[in-house]
Amino acid sequence: MRHKPSLCLGAIALATLVACEHKPTKEEEEAVKNTFACQLAGQRTVIRFESGEARMLTSTGEKITLYQIAAPGGGVRYTNGSLELRGRGQDLTLIEYGVATKLDDCQPYAPTKP
Repeated sequence: MRHKPSLCLGAIALATLVACEHKPTKEEEEAVKNTFACQLAGQRTVIRFESGEARMLTSTGEKITLYQIAAPGGGVRYTNGSLELRGRGQDLTLIEYGVATKLDDCQPYAPTKP
């Protein structure tokens, strides 16, 4: 019995998608727990906190690494010399050359749907 080519191709495509399904590793799951998406001047900025670092991904695709320093009075404080990230919990402020801009709507990271 011959199958129509479109049915066979559909079955192959489905099998390929199932085989390529990605299950997150423990490291990836842990990274998501320490990652937040915020609005900075109306643009989405993603921040991942790691041991001693905060890594930012801006809406333009720029990657910025900030290094943890002492935060008087508690909270968090990270800098790279020209940028500084301060705050407590999801209440964060980015300071660039002395100008402070509050990060709005900081929420635990959820990937955007394609």
